[in-house]
Amino acid sequence: MELWVAVQAIILGVVEGITEFLPISSTGHQIIVADLLDFTGERAMAFNIIIQLGAILAVVWEYRRTIATVVVGLPNRAPAQRFTANLLVAFFPAVILGLAFADDIHKYLFNPITVATALVIGGVIMLWAEKRQHSITAPSVDDMTWQQALKVGCAQCLALIPGTSRSGSTIIGGLLFGLSRTAATEFSFFLAIPTMLGAAVYSGYKYRHLFQMSDIPVFALGLLFSFIFAMVAVKALLKFVASHSYSVFAWYRIGFGLLILLTWQFHWIDWSNAKP
Repeated sequence: MELWVAVQAIILGVVEGITEFLPISSTGHQIIVADLLDFTGERAMAFNIIIQLGAILAVVWEYRRTIATVVVGLPNRAPAQRFTANLLVAFFPAVILGLAFADDIHKYLFNPITVATALVIGGVIMLWAEKRQHSITAPSVDDMTWQQALKVGCAQCLALIPGTSRSGSTIIGGLLFGLSRTAATEFSFFLAIPTMLGAAVYSGYKYRHLFQMSDIPVFALGLLFSFIFAMVAVKALLKFVASHSYSVFAWYRIGFGLLILLTWQFHWIDWSNAKP
């Protein structure tokens, strides 16, 4: 493995791990950072599929006891059955829209300018949502109704636009639909497991011709760093939301998005060929 390739894998793994569960768009950051590192094309597409698995494993490990309790209680415990039903209800809207429009979205919207615009718009919406009076009807994920789960699932569909952020859409959607900060954040984490796993399996099968045995060391390195930093990000975010709002992430999105738009407007960086 070449040293520069290893450095690229580590950097992109770190970026994926940190940004996947923060409401700042992991896909958007991957597109921008990968272009700056000149890590693009088909190989990069396969790499992105693999490192997402590292982030998924981080959530599974963090919530392993809760997941085990749900699995064991699924045959005869109402809370476990309700929780599973809510996840499925929230999961399917993105599946339907993703299968219908994924190719067109990837073709026309996967570029830094779309990402930057979505970052800014999403940041403004986040600030607006934070200033609203929150009416909490579901203090924890166990208190959620299927209607709330469906609304959060519909909000997740916005994340099909790169730069919007899957976690940002579901967390802010959860806040708007009556979830507490902790409940919205935790449900976003849980919903990420079937959503990201399904996307990874679908993309992995569709682009299976891109995977080569010689790339295993590079992919493994990226997956490892994605897992480690996703673990850090999940723990940090749960601790952060206990006593803070999401405004800091909103301002980061706006600032970062405007910076990208400025580099494009004044031709400081050529984004014309940028792809994930």
